[in-house]
Amino acid sequence: MSKKKRQLILSTFVQQYGTHANAWRRSETKAGGNPDFNEWANTVRLLERGKFDIAFFADFVGNSGDNIDRIGRHPRGGGFEPLTLTAALSQVTRHIGLVATVNTNFNEPYNVARRFASLDHLTGGRIGWNVVSSLSDGAAKSFGVDSPLDHAGRYERAAEFIEVAKSLWDTWDDGAFDHPNKETGEFLDSDSVHPIHHHGKHFGVDTLLDIARPIQGYPVFFQAGNSETGREFAARHAELIYAAAQTIEEAKAYYDDVKGRLAKFGREQDDLRVIPGLFYHIGSSRQEAEEKYQSYRDSYDLDGRRQLFGIDLSQYPLDGPLPENLPEPVNGVGRWRQAVALARRENLSIRELILRFSIVQGHRIVVGTPVDIADQIEDWFVNGAADGFNLKPSFLPDSLEDFVNLVVPELQKRGIFRTEYEGMTLRENLGFKRPPNQHLQRKAAKAA
Repeated sequence: MSKKKRQLILSTFVQQYGTHANAWRRSETKAGGNPDFNEWANTVRLLERGKFDIAFFADFVGNSGDNIDRIGRHPRGGGFEPLTLTAALSQVTRHIGLVATVNTNFNEPYNVARRFASLDHLTGGRIGWNVVSSLSDGAAKSFGVDSPLDHAGRYERAAEFIEVAKSLWDTWDDGAFDHPNKETGEFLDSDSVHPIHHHGKHFGVDTLLDIARPIQGYPVFFQAGNSETGREFAARHAELIYAAAQTIEEAKAYYDDVKGRLAKFGREQDDLRVIPGLFYHIGSSRQEAEEKYQSYRDSYDLDGRRQLFGIDLSQYPLDGPLPENLPEPVNGVGRWRQAVALARRENLSIRELILRFSIVQGHRIVVGTPVDIADQIEDWFVNGAADGFNLKPSFLPDSLEDFVNLVVPELQKRGIFRTEYEGMTLRENLGFKRPPNQHLQRKAAKAA
């Protein structure tokens, strides 16, 4: 059997107004803090029209209520909790994967496994889990976490969390509920039931999940990690990893590094896909695209935004250099080190570093005509720097409409992106195998 041709993965980081910090202030934008499901639904339907693999929903949960003046300059109130939102979106879409962010620090494996199993059935097998283990001060205060774990401890808890969740999904065989016998009164075969008894460092669970095994077996696992611990975690547990790189050299080094870790966990190269973030500015000419990019930079309001991954830089001159010996942040260590390296390498001022790195969260920026954009995407895809991209549209819906209408057809013409969805589940569209039930694997191994 011939191997299926490698296809580009396209995901989009869906936000209410777009990723520009001041997108809500545009004259054509209807701004307000009351949630409007139709706005979110229209964006995801647009992605589905463009045959995208994934609509990705982050979750920056928890605000301590400190610094009210600064809070007042940021859009608030219009975002839905991701699991609730993906459940609603599943009813107005048919094919696109829906990825929800859930943090392992203030949840428990049972309720998360139950919700994701429910969502996988509601979506017809299109749900993904972005596993997050970061813990901001605001989130810790919101959830009453008095003694937060350190960086390594949070990853350790997340790893155990995933293993418990998998065991919970495997408490039922596939098809366990397919043959209720009304004559005998036997609703299911007791041999298809596998209670778990887990007693680890962070969790103690003795139970059965109260819903059938997910359609996909497990939701597709996503993760974003750039630190050493994060890369190791991704190599062991993730199936797609959200990465950040500004140059193809950085991207290749990261790609080779995380892929090179897979074998020791018994995994193959295609078991983990790397999809860096991508900011873009499209014009009918290169000059128009450059003008859009410059306008994006010029319209960024630096007032109250002189932070880099939680490190406050407001006490330093905006046009001065990045100071030496700054403390590293609790979260986002890998991205922070990328930013510092860029500032030192190119002798950037704090202003220029924020405009070059912070406002795009360390991601790649492509500027040009639709053909130029497709050229740059294809270059990274075919030359071992990326398996796809997670788009960060500056403004919604127009920046995304431009990509769908102008760039997607160019990628399709080159044969590197689908023209139609081929599978029914997210796993099928991504080319992943459905994971077998771990209990049955162990049983077969013992029998052998």
